[in-house]
Amino acid sequence: MADLIVQLTQRLGTHRVLTAREDILPYGFDGTATLKQLPACVIFPRDAADVSFALILAREHGAPVVTRGSGTGLSGGSVPLPGCIVLCLAQMDRILEVDAANLTLRAEAGAITQKIYEAADAAGLFYPPDPGSMKISTIGGNVAENSGGLRGLKYGVTRDYVMGLEVVLADGSICWLGSKCVKDVAGYNLRDLFIGSEGTLGVVTQVLLKLLPRPAARQTLLAAFLSMEAAAETVSAIIAARIIPCTLEFIDQTTLRCVEDFAKVGLPREAAAILLIETDGHPAAVADEAAQIEKLCRDHGASSVRRAANATEATQLATARRSAFSALARLRPTTILEDVTVPRNELAGMIGAIDAIAKKYSLTIATFGHFGDGNLHPTILTDERDHAEMHRVELAIADIVTATLNRGGTITGEHGVGLAKKAFLRRQLGDASFELLRLVKRALDPEGRLNPGKIFD
Repeated sequence: MADLIVQLTQRLGTHRVLTAREDILPYGFDGTATLKQLPACVIFPRDAADVSFALILAREHGAPVVTRGSGTGLSGGSVPLPGCIVLCLAQMDRILEVDAANLTLRAEAGAITQKIYEAADAAGLFYPPDPGSMKISTIGGNVAENSGGLRGLKYGVTRDYVMGLEVVLADGSICWLGSKCVKDVAGYNLRDLFIGSEGTLGVVTQVLLKLLPRPAARQTLLAAFLSMEAAAETVSAIIAARIIPCTLEFIDQTTLRCVEDFAKVGLPREAAAILLIETDGHPAAVADEAAQIEKLCRDHGASSVRRAANATEATQLATARRSAFSALARLRPTTILEDVTVPRNELAGMIGAIDAIAKKYSLTIATFGHFGDGNLHPTILTDERDHAEMHRVELAIADIVTATLNRGGTITGEHGVGLAKKAFLRRQLGDASFELLRLVKRALDPEGRLNPGKIFD
């Protein structure tokens, strides 16, 4: 690697190439518990040309490359390999254009998701995807993982807002995929191929995003329930009434008590579950939907329904939900955030299965998630230093995956496959579909240079 590092330093400068152990240590892991490994070096390119240079050089020297943004991933997607180059795009963080006429925004891959939301908002526009890590995650990472978020029920996920991508391929070629055109069916839809590819097919360096008009009004409601079944039935009733809220979030009792201790926003600690619901749109429609939602909650056994009095209180409630993972992480040394999704009519059964699995393996598992789209986050509170308990954790995760697949679900709703879920992917897809993924990988990265070992071996 010595010659490779010399050439990278000559191109980028010493301040953009890290090799000392103490400097590269923070880049040896992401947000996934228990996964860590030091790379050979970390580099910070300035643009697509620098990325292309690095990939060509890596190919000449036989070095693997792992692309990284802020490292907030929860499936081990940006965990490096020994001897690899970590290609960190965090300094490629400019918002290049807000085009109000065409409702688009173009940004470099390292731009922070929250900054993109704020840039759109300043123009009177709206970028909906809102992963829980949006204050620190990068848009390139969101694209690589096809991130979701609280607003996914009504507005969809990152894929639904990507109109174009600048991508650097394994051989150093720089491609632009997509356009500002609302309709564009020229050739294969290669843009979508790279969304959710977790850095295994190419390096995304720029993103062209679709924006929406900013909703004129919002209303947030908090409904408390004395049973999980009642909360799940309420969600089904809301959807059956043809109401699609902006957010429809769920927190179980363990999580809500931790969140209340952490955020102190007045959550009802005695509730078995709470639903955080937000409706947005035209003021008259919002008022009507909020009234219908409140009635449906009360009709299905809500012990209380609270409406946010103003925007500040609504933000406090949403922030409390976003803090669920952080709040739970205070309880034990290791917090493993799982990510499974089932059809909505399977939610109550899936939550019951998770509770039974927790009892079976004598584990503490708190559950929260996006009830409206069936995406659950069973969160295992453990200690990675306790090897016996960690073995039970592994068995519990396998059982959770089995329970998910038996209900027609998916092993990941928004976190990606990475290292954490690749052992289960073939079971979900089947042999033919799984081999099709491998065929695409071999076509675009024949030497297996890009993020090797992620999604599949």
